Amino acid sequence: MLIFIVSALLFSLSSNLDNIVVGLAFGIKKIHLNAVSNLTVAVITTTGTVIAMLFGKWLSGYIPDRIGNDLGAGIIILLGVYFAIQGIIKLLKEKKSGSYAMKNTGEMADVMDASVQDKDHIRYREIVTVALGLTFNNLGTGIAASITGVSIGLTAVCTFIISLVALWSGFRLGGQVVGPLLGDYAPAVSGVLLVILGLIEMFW
Repeated sequence: MLIFIVSALLFSLSSNLDNIVVGLAFGIKKIHLNAVSNLTVAVITTTGTVIAMLFGKWLSGYIPDRIGNDLGAGIIILLGVYFAIQGIIKLLKEKKSGSYAMKNTGEMADVMDASVQDKDHIRYREIVTVALGLTFNNLGTGIAASITGVSIGLTAVCTFIISLVALWSGFRLGGQVVGPLLGDYAPAVSGVLLVILGLIEMFW
């Protein structure tokens, strides 16, 4: 039972690190993030994750258990390595150019700025657009995780809760010095978490 909980937590943490970056962008631009907006993102991302995992479970019915598990775990590991390498490359480029710990969240903040109806609020439909974007980013890993046997129910609960906490935490940290730094490390950390999850699913 413990391994199912750990797997669900690792997947949910990895999937929701992007929420921290989005929250940071809100905080940097002083865009108001209310409970309805946060709840909307959590509901949409959780729903998308569950749909992806249900599709993965359906696919697993046509693949022998051992092959399906290794295939899903392998995909998760490859995606994790890719995300980690991409994150590290960005960090090195930013450090070299002197924009270290600011570029990712700054770019996201600029995107958010174009969606603001007034100085302090973002339109509800733009929140939905952001949530859908976050959801699409997680579809591939959701399918692969389900094929390996990661619990859909536990993942749904963890994803919902962590999404709420991640977006709110990012928003609160947006105006702090540590905020942009955290945002720049998020992609690499997300990749590492996926690699760990893939290894767990492959060998346990």
